[in-house]
Amino acid sequence: MNSFYKNPLVILSLLFYTLTTHAEDKFKVCADPLNPPYSSQKEDGFENKIASLFAKKLGKEVEYTWFPQRIGFIRNTLKSELENGNYKCDVVIGVPEKYDLTLTTQPYYHSQYVMLIATGRGFDNISNPEQLAKLSLISQEKLKIAMFDRGPGTSWLQQYGLLDQGIPYQTMSGDHEHNTAMTIAQDFKDKKIDIAIIWGAMAGYVLSKSEKNSYIMLPMKSTKKIKFDFSMAMGVRYSDKAGKKILDKLISENQPEIDEIIKSYQIPLLPIPK
Repeated sequence: MNSFYKNPLVILSLLFYTLTTHAEDKFKVCADPLNPPYSSQKEDGFENKIASLFAKKLGKEVEYTWFPQRIGFIRNTLKSELENGNYKCDVVIGVPEKYDLTLTTQPYYHSQYVMLIATGRGFDNISNPEQLAKLSLISQEKLKIAMFDRGPGTSWLQQYGLLDQGIPYQTMSGDHEHNTAMTIAQDFKDKKIDIAIIWGAMAGYVLSKSEKNSYIMLPMKSTKKIKFDFSMAMGVRYSDKAGKKILDKLISENQPEIDEIIKSYQIPLLPIPK
C-alpha cells in the first residue's frame, strides 16, 4: 500500500471526510416514532411528508433519530452530540412559534383548537360551544368532555362552570403503544367521552379514524382571556442560523404544497399572521 495511506493523520482525515460527506447527504430529522398524525416510524404523518418534501428539494435522503416527544426530547435528539462532533439530528419539524428550547423558523402553518362533538348522543343541536353552559343541569351532568393538563380547553371549561364535566388527559401520555390522539379516538368510540376540546391536528386524526358525519367540529375562537389559535414552526439549534435560513427558504418556496399536505390530514388551517 502507498505510504501516503499508512499515515495515521491521513487515515483520520479521510475518515472525517467520509463521515461529514455522508452527513451532508442526509436531511437529519428528530421525531417521535409513534405520534400520529405528526410522525411515526412508518413515515405516514404529515411531518414525515413535509420532511420528505424538503429532502427531495435539497437532493438529500431523510434520516430519522427517533425518540418519544416528551420531557427530554430536545436534549436527547437535537442537542445530543455524537462522538465525531456532529449531532444526532438537525431539525424538529413541528414546534410552537418562538419555542424557547430551539431557534425557530418562520411559521409554516397556523391552526386552532376545536370542539369535537360525537353525533347521536344528544348534543347534535350544539352549534356554538357556549351553548353547553346554557344546557339544563340534567343535560350538563351527562356531559363527558376531554380536557388536558396543559391546554386552553381546561381554562374554558372553568370559565363556563363546566370543569366538573371534564375528563382529564395528559398532553404527554407516556404510553409506548398509543399516543394521546389515538387514545382520544378510541375513547370516543367507547363512549368514555362525548366531546373534546383539542388541537386541530389531533381533531384531524380523530376525524380520519371515523365514518363521515360522526362528529360536529366547532372552532374555538380566541378571546382576550383565552387563546385558541397558534402558529407552528420548525426548530433547530440556536447556533444553527444557516440551517434556519435554509428551512425558511424551503417554507417560503413550498408553502402551497405544505398547505395541501396538512389539509389532507383534515387539519383546520387559518391564515398565518403576518
